[in-house]
Amino acid sequence: MTTRILPAVGDPDAARSITTLLSQLPDAEPATPVADSTTLLDLLARLAAESLDELPEVVLVHERIGPVPALELIREVGLRFPAVGVILVTADTGPGLYSAAMDSGARGVVGLPLSYEELAQRVQAAAGWSVGVRRHLGHSGDVFTGPGGTVVTVSGAKGGVGTTVAAVQLALAAQASGRSVALTDLDLQAGDIASYLDVRYRRSIVDLAGIQDISPRVLQDALFTHPTGLGLLLAPGEGERGEEINDRAVRQIVSALRNRYEVVVIDCGTQMNGANAAAIEMADITLLVTTPDVVAVRAAKRMVRMWDRLQIRKAEETVTVVNRHTRTTEIQPPLIEKITGTRVAKTAVPAGFKELQPVVDAGRMQDLEAKSVVKQALWGLAGELGLVRVREAEPKQSRFRGDRGSIGVRRARTK
Repeated sequence: MTTRILPAVGDPDAARSITTLLSQLPDAEPATPVADSTTLLDLLARLAAESLDELPEVVLVHERIGPVPALELIREVGLRFPAVGVILVTADTGPGLYSAAMDSGARGVVGLPLSYEELAQRVQAAAGWSVGVRRHLGHSGDVFTGPGGTVVTVSGAKGGVGTTVAAVQLALAAQASGRSVALTDLDLQAGDIASYLDVRYRRSIVDLAGIQDISPRVLQDALFTHPTGLGLLLAPGEGERGEEINDRAVRQIVSALRNRYEVVVIDCGTQMNGANAAAIEMADITLLVTTPDVVAVRAAKRMVRMWDRLQIRKAEETVTVVNRHTRTTEIQPPLIEKITGTRVAKTAVPAGFKELQPVVDAGRMQDLEAKSVVKQALWGLAGELGLVRVREAEPKQSRFRGDRGSIGVRRARTK
């Protein structure tokens, strides 16, 4: 049996060394190495979308892979692609790292410098395990499978620009089109999604903070199923508890959500911290909401520059949504695009205070009327971003004409 092996190695010299040694293994079919974690996950997602059999049996993860740390990457691969055997390649073969690698889901650890015998042994064991999992994977209902859904983060340039309204309506639009949707509140100190949707709840995202392996059952216990069909993962009622959610917890939570839902919309609020930074880095689509005024646009520019400095997201990979747009304002979308260096969505959201006020006060954002210009714009934006499912009977000219490859999608990105 031929064993397909995909190396994930950021260092060119190490990549050449590993590829050379892999090519000497019997019945091995090494693929061209990928240089970063994003490219690895994107490639595996594309292969899994075609068929489980298209996935490589073994993935080698080098210790210096980035931007996602090696152990976190192994955990995410294990969650999203449970039929792939992952091996960590590292200079540290001590018991501490070995234990951490096993806890993350690795099927083996290979020390540097590489030894042919050790590499052959680990690859053979991981490949055998992978074949066994593929043979029995379909018998378990408590395993994440498939390439995963689209993750969309919605951040505000500053407070009061309409971030949560945008997140809620995008999620409702995707749900109404027939997709399974999770709406997550990562504005951990001041999240308002529960208030906007008239929800009383006990469990929150904090209940997942200390869990190492989030199974579908554990995730379901933390979610609130809204009457609209949305799965809600809400911010804690006590804002100070938001500190319990760190970047590692967010990576696990987002990975679990991605593999359960077709669309995951995350309200990241307006404040940057490790938690929402991790979500933004993992997202397929990153939205930045601003209003067409000097203060908000300057704040948007600062936010984009900070993301770039922290290597979270490049400006050209960010989609800016202009909220409360009017044709009479001096600051128009093309100018905002030039100032921020981002791509501005074609759909601008008009001001609609009078139509929003009643549903906001009632906590019934889902009851916003179909004729609302705000709702029409945001649901049109969902179509532009490819978040809605277009029914086959609808003509191609439908306003919901987006697809997975439209504006802002990050599937082919490399750093």
